[in-house]
Amino acid sequence: MDIATSVGFIAGIIVLSTLVLMGGDFRMFYDIHAVIIIFGGSFAATLIRFPLSAIAHGLPLGAKFAFTLSAFSAHDLVNELARIAEIARKQGPVGLEKVEAGDPFLAKGIRYIADGYDLEFIRANMETDRDNFLMHLTEGSKIYRAIGDCAPAFGMIGTLLGMVQMFSNMSDPSKLGPFMAVALLATLYGAIVGNLICLPIADKLHLKVLDEETSRTLIIDGILMIRESKSPALVREMLLAYLPEKHRHDMEEMATA
Repeated sequence: MDIATSVGFIAGIIVLSTLVLMGGDFRMFYDIHAVIIIFGGSFAATLIRFPLSAIAHGLPLGAKFAFTLSAFSAHDLVNELARIAEIARKQGPVGLEKVEAGDPFLAKGIRYIADGYDLEFIRANMETDRDNFLMHLTEGSKIYRAIGDCAPAFGMIGTLLGMVQMFSNMSDPSKLGPFMAVALLATLYGAIVGNLICLPIADKLHLKVLDEETSRTLIIDGILMIRESKSPALVREMLLAYLPEKHRHDMEEMATA
């Protein structure tokens, strides 16, 4: 689980709830008209911007990866691929049949080697898999960013509608309060949906796309080298380029120790 995302949401909810309770109760901050304007309007605008298939893939995938971390870091993947290369050197491709990997993408590459697929097939298949996954994750980021952009805009639309209704009923003071509530709460809901939920998730997914691209490219390169029967030392040395400079030196010191 991505602790930062979870802690951030919990902290945001606590801050808002504290401020609400310090000045009244939650019933004061609920209005069905404002809910319809924000969520209905944002949903409609998102449907116009994106194909339905992209929304069906992007929303759940984005929500999942915003709250989860990769099973392995780049550092762990280098060590794991070097270990697999050692097994392949000692036992051959058949020895990889019993190797278990926590990362499904890595497990797929190991299975291809064990089954004897040729190098170009492995490269093409795994690169296509990586590119499709990154495309769907990028779509998720774009969808959440689109919702985050349009929610405050619909909050402003709700404010304008509430003010029009309020000024149209100046002769009836009993209606001024509800229409003013719609005007203010629509802006509040739009700001919360955009700035606490959707835009932060979009930014987190953008970082996850970069991390997943690095990790999956690292795995592909490692699998291809193992398929070519490269030595474990060479596999490790080649894959160190994916690590930050500090981690690269640490692993080099561990290898020579």
